[in-house]
Amino acid sequence: MRRTALTWLVIGLAGWVLLPWYMAAGGFWRFEWILHLAGDSRSGLGWALGGRGWLWLPALGFVGAGLTLALARSQLGAARGLVASGAGGLGLLVGEATLVGTRFGLFEGENPGLGAGALVTAAALLFLTTTGISGLGKGRGDAFVTGLVGAIVALVATFVFYPLAFILVRAFELKGGAGFGISEFFPRFFSSSVWGIGCVTGHGYCGPAINSFLLGLSTAGGTTFMGLMFALIFTRTDFKAKKFLRVLTVLPIITPPFVIGLALILLFGRAGTITEFFAWAFDWEKTRWLYGFKGVWLAQMLSFTPIAFLVLIGVVEGVSPSMEEASQTLDANRWQTFRYVSFPLMRPGIANAFLLGFIESIADFGNPLVLGGNFNVLSTEIYFAIVGTIADPAKAAILSITLLTFTLSAFLAQRFWVGKKNYATVTGKADSGRHAALNPALRWTAYLVALPWAAFTLVLYALILFGSFVKLWGYDHTFTL
Repeated sequence: MRRTALTWLVIGLAGWVLLPWYMAAGGFWRFEWILHLAGDSRSGLGWALGGRGWLWLPALGFVGAGLTLALARSQLGAARGLVASGAGGLGLLVGEATLVGTRFGLFEGENPGLGAGALVTAAALLFLTTTGISGLGKGRGDAFVTGLVGAIVALVATFVFYPLAFILVRAFELKGGAGFGISEFFPRFFSSSVWGIGCVTGHGYCGPAINSFLLGLSTAGGTTFMGLMFALIFTRTDFKAKKFLRVLTVLPIITPPFVIGLALILLFGRAGTITEFFAWAFDWEKTRWLYGFKGVWLAQMLSFTPIAFLVLIGVVEGVSPSMEEASQTLDANRWQTFRYVSFPLMRPGIANAFLLGFIESIADFGNPLVLGGNFNVLSTEIYFAIVGTIADPAKAAILSITLLTFTLSAFLAQRFWVGKKNYATVTGKADSGRHAALNPALRWTAYLVALPWAAFTLVLYALILFGSFVKLWGYDHTFTL
């Protein structure tokens, strides 16, 4: 433990003494900062000596760690000292980075971003802390394991919890940026512009929260059902082209997010290939039906059905064949076996697939942006609240909290539906045998649902491939390389 702590102590001091504390203008890896070590690229020590006394604070952690290693007589005392010194120094570094300048106004101009010196110093203080924790017996006394856990916690806190906290704070911002208060939160959160139900009552449009919720339920239900049909075909039928079908079901996962929306526009848009054909053959009127809920739902079905399929195929294969054989031995027919034995064991997987489909749908940005039209959802509204003509961070924060509320609600609903039951099949011996064949009606239902969808996917990607070899898909179909 002492050797590891000493190593991190030396690394941390080197970062604080030698490396630029603030972000280098030309980037760290261009090494131009070496020419300006006495100027704007000074280290933490250089800035501290130059008048920014608050940069002495992180070094106190190294002082405490050094004294601990020099004076502590017992392993337990050294471990406690390292935890206190490392955590204290890291807290002081985070405090001075977030408060100085932003709260106390000690910088002229903008608060500069932290650089390589601050990063190395923070990492060293973190790993001094985790080394001390390992000395206390945590992580089986393995400094590497506790350090890895500490690094993961730090990354999650930095890139997940901190942004969420920032969003929560901005949601309470008063109009005009005149401070923070709860008086503005509830009127914004429950505003009709967010929760409007005009599309349900027939008086206008629904708000983005309602649109996202309805779209999420529709997509989650559709992708879960479609994924289950594909999974049943793969595991419970003798369909001959399973390998080819599997390629088609997984292909949308590797497709860029905007490609499916663009392909649907060039097929079903007002000037799309299929639209033009039906207008010519049947004299149908060209419409913009694709832009809105229907188009976004169709694109999301194509995009997220593979995710549901990958979840459910493992679940369907995991159902115990011996349980199904026992059911048939007790004179149950195929439908009764599926309904009362197989399907209940699939229940957690179906809930997981539904949850993933719902979350993917409400968080989807590419498909609503391309096909949404006047159909506003939370993801696009958050984007336009940030980068639109009039930036409104408070509105973006409110919509983000709404999106987070939906996600957590879906998770809790999934937990409630699955419950605390144990769905593992315990037989006392290794499982064997073949899965029960599907009821003929269920088998043909799976065929009639899944195979046309696979054919539609094949046509869509064939046209995408065709479009990559012409000059301008939808306008000039002259072949070119």
